[in-house]
This record gives sequence, C-alpha cells and structure tokens, in this order.
Amino acid sequence: MHSRTTPATASPSATSDVLVVGGGVIGLVTAWRTAQRGLSVTVVDPEPGGGAAQVAAGMLAAVTELHYGEQTLLGLNIASAGRYPAFADELTEASGHDLGYRTCGTLAVALDSDDRAHLRELHALQQRSGLESEWLSGRECRRLEPMLAPGVRGGLRVDGDHQIDPRRLAGALVAACERAGVVFHRAWAERLSVVRDRAHGVVLADGTELAAGLTVLAAGSLSGRLAGVPDDVLPPVRPVKGQVLRLSVPKPYAPFLSRTVRAVVRGSHVYLVPRENGELVVGATSEELGWDTTVTAGGVYELLRDAHELVPGITELPLTETRAGLRPGSPDNAPMLGPTRLDGFHLATGHYRNGVLLTPVTGDVMAHALTTGELPDEALAFTPRRFDATSSEIVPPARTQHDTEQPA
Repeated sequence: MHSRTTPATASPSATSDVLVVGGGVIGLVTAWRTAQRGLSVTVVDPEPGGGAAQVAAGMLAAVTELHYGEQTLLGLNIASAGRYPAFADELTEASGHDLGYRTCGTLAVALDSDDRAHLRELHALQQRSGLESEWLSGRECRRLEPMLAPGVRGGLRVDGDHQIDPRRLAGALVAACERAGVVFHRAWAERLSVVRDRAHGVVLADGTELAAGLTVLAAGSLSGRLAGVPDDVLPPVRPVKGQVLRLSVPKPYAPFLSRTVRAVVRGSHVYLVPRENGELVVGATSEELGWDTTVTAGGVYELLRDAHELVPGITELPLTETRAGLRPGSPDNAPMLGPTRLDGFHLATGHYRNGVLLTPVTGDVMAHALTTGELPDEALAFTPRRFDATSSEIVPPARTQHDTEQPA
C-alpha cells in the first residue's frame, strides 16, 4: 500500500482523510482508488457490497444502451468501458476474487417491423456517434443464437459490449478495500456534520461522530435523504424501481445463449444475460414508484412474457430468484461527480442505469478529485454544480413500462 498523505484541504483534527457515505460499487471503488493514492479512507454503510449491485444484471453496454440526447454521457460510458479489461485484471489480483467478467458481446434484436425500424434508427445513431455495430438479418441472428424465436426480423451485433457479475464485483471491491486499509463502519450515516460552512464528517445512527477532511456522498438512490446536507447542495437523486429475474440453465440445455441478448418487444425492452455458471438474468422493469421495492406478479409476468417471445425455451428453465432494486436517477440520467459548493463535500451518485459500467472511470475521477480538488477533463460535464439552479426541481423523464436500464 502507498504511504499515506493528507490532502491540502483536510482538517488537521480529522480521523480520516476521506469518509465515504455508501458502500455500493460506486462508494467502494471511490474508497479503493483513493486509498491506493495513500489517503486514509473510511466507508460508512450497514452492508458494504449490498445495494443495487445485488440486483443489477451487469451489462457493460456503452453501445447498445445509447439513447438519444445522451451523447455527452456516451463519452464517459465509452471511456469506462475501455478501462474495464485492465480494471478487472487489477481488481482480481488485488482481491483474489473472480469477477465473472466476460467479453462475449451483445446481440440486440427486433421481433416485428416496427421494432426493426427502431433498431435501424439506433444503428444509424451508433454509426453517427462513431460506434462499432454490425447489422444482421434475422437468419444471421438465429445462426449466432439458435434459441432465438423464428420471428426475429433483424439485429445488431456489438462485440464490444461485455458483461460482469455485479455481485462478484461488489464482493471483490470490499476485499480490495480491506486489503488497502480502508476502515468500514457498518452502520447508517444519520446526518452530515457541517462546521463553519465546511463538511466535517458524519454522525452515525447510534450517535457516534466520525470526522474527516473530505466527505463523499455515494449512497445511490438514498443520496438525497442524508440529513444535514444544505438544500443548495443536496443531490437531485430519485429512486427508479427495477424488477429483475434470475433463472437457472440446467446442463442439458447448455449452452442456452452464448452472449447477452436484448430486444425491443412491442416497443418494450428486455434483456437476457447468461452467466458462465448457468445463471440467466432477465430484466428489467423501470418504474417511477418512489421507494417501493415490492416484486409484483405483473412485473414478473411482463418480463417472462417478452423474454418468451424472444427465446421460447425460457419457460422450461427453473425460476430461482425475483428481486427489485432502486436505481439512483438524476434529472439528465447522468452521474454527479466531484466537489460541490460546500467546502469539503463531494458527490459520487446519480449513475442511474450505468452504475456498474461507470465503476472504473468513477473510481479514477473521484480519486483524482479528492487528491487534487479538481475534476479531470473527462468528468467536467458531470460536476454536481450543473444542477445548482434547479436542484429543487426533480422531473422524472418519461419511460416505457420496462426499459433497457439495469438497477445500478
């Protein structure tokens, strides 16, 4: 581990250089990368490694998740996707954990003429954005994935969109943090401490006070609920519910799918992510229902119905798990990274559907910001201060019943 240094802005009485509120993948990667730079780091979370990562499918889909109006976010997504191979190798070595990282590629398909036209438009947008994807006929799609329904009308092959197991990623980050000397407080952060117009740490639910030179709020969908944060810097984050299913592929069916398959079915989106261990993840709904995390019969039915139209054989597989999680949505669907108007207070939240994908770049960006006080060039568009004038007005974007986003 590197020798410890203290950032110039830190309080001399701090118990740690950096305190991270939130132990999901974003908080953990921030802590790990910052500790690697020699700072003393504390993470506050009752269950480090929990949160949305336990629900997310783990698609690293910078190309197939491209949406109109999100070209700025695309740059950050592409940057993070490009760092994933080296990041995965380093984290595997640092933690001793297998991350389930697969470079198997993605196939996005359509089942009728309207959905085919939509996919053609997406392909054109990808090409205009300089992204690599190949248009395939329905027959070519079924040649790649024989389990696809006969009605598949066409698709996009994107070899650069990969996958990772978010649960393994979270576990590996916890282990890497522990090996790097990060201190964990397994408790809730009750409120932010502010002393003389500067963030000074947090007070835990049991009354314990933890001081720090710099405080990072990385609590996912809960980031907007930390007491003590001044209204003008409170992040405009809202919860967006996502229901996800997990099925098991028995050995006689293997290989069921060789790559991630996603589709537009009657205007709705569904994805199937096959793991090497035989697990098949199917998702995900996108519901603006506040803090509700109930798994509903309707959500499960719609996901299975659309997945069955895409891959009829799915109904023969055992259903092993149903889960619902909350994505941290932001007004522009992009993360908030770096320093706020409150001295000593940083944000790493609002990643919405791209939390797992943006894990490598977020760690690098936050470690840089915490040690220098400035954002690197690739993150300048994602400063929390872009919402300073409108942070009190959070307007959820219109969504179809289930979208391509994963809980993250």
